[in-house]
Amino acid sequence: MPEKNTYPVQLVQPDGQRVLDRVHAPLVADVGADRLRAMFTDMSVARRIDVEATALQRQGQLGLWPPLLGQEAAQVGSAHALDADDYVFCSYREAGVAYCRGIPPEQFTRLWRGVAHSCWEADTYKMTNPNIVVGSQGLHATGYAYAAHLEGSDVATIAYFGDGATSQGDIAEALGFAASWSAPVVFFCQNNHWAISAPVRVQSATPIARRAVGYGIPGVQVDGNDALAVLAVTRQALIRARGGGGPSFVEAITYRMGPHTTADDPTRYRTAAELELWQRRDPIDRLRRLLEREGLWDSTFEQQVTERADEIAARLRTATLTMPDPEPAELFEHVYSTPHPLVEQERREYTAYLEGAPS
Repeated sequence: MPEKNTYPVQLVQPDGQRVLDRVHAPLVADVGADRLRAMFTDMSVARRIDVEATALQRQGQLGLWPPLLGQEAAQVGSAHALDADDYVFCSYREAGVAYCRGIPPEQFTRLWRGVAHSCWEADTYKMTNPNIVVGSQGLHATGYAYAAHLEGSDVATIAYFGDGATSQGDIAEALGFAASWSAPVVFFCQNNHWAISAPVRVQSATPIARRAVGYGIPGVQVDGNDALAVLAVTRQALIRARGGGGPSFVEAITYRMGPHTTADDPTRYRTAAELELWQRRDPIDRLRRLLEREGLWDSTFEQQVTERADEIAARLRTATLTMPDPEPAELFEHVYSTPHPLVEQERREYTAYLEGAPS
């Protein structure tokens, strides 16, 4: 018999109308006016951060920036499901998640400006730094989650990655280990349809979430432009993880409306018609329409959101333009968590070279 068709979980249609879903709607039954407005604000700020950072790169102030335009609901919706002690293992595009974790905007661009090895102190915010090695964060999240489980902790981890990363061996290994160890980890795939210039259809001939089933991990597709639905399915996965049920896989179907990074030209591989289609499904517009339908939108709130976004963008820009250049010897800082004799030897030799003395 053919397998029954399943559809991405959706709680809010693009026109802002709610969808009746008796399974997932109860997971967000507590989400009232204040939380909906907070999510809208966070999504708007995330977009403003992205626009500002992209402008800074175009102006020569950043070496690179990976835009998140169009993926705000996937990031903010999932981030709102996390507890303070849960640990986030990100890729390189999760500025929206970072903002929701309380990371100051002044720290967002340190790595991308080339003045430091990292942007923020990971343990302070329970979120790793931008990870350029595609897919490796899946293994890190699984190891951390399993270690927490062995210590008796009820925290969960979440690993963010894109559709292209599912073709990496690291993600396959992470899924295998997580299933075998019943690690409390949520694999969160932001399927934005393009792995640089490769369309998602060449990554998988079947929905990506179904790959998890082969490892014995439940997988679910969700409308990644529906912040409320993303919140619901992420909560569901985290409840399973904290309760000892093991890993889950979430495929948030969204769209990258900008380039892969600011070094990319997406007009070379995708059509304007495709972009226009997804612009009509804009996640921020969708949540705004929900607020309007439910009488939660007014000019005062709109002004508050604009002012908050402008404030954060100004802080990011000012911090970026005033970041001091590092001392050359700082190259050897934070390579290992503890002193390493080879690094110390290289530091001495390099310091001597800088001072013009023989090594």
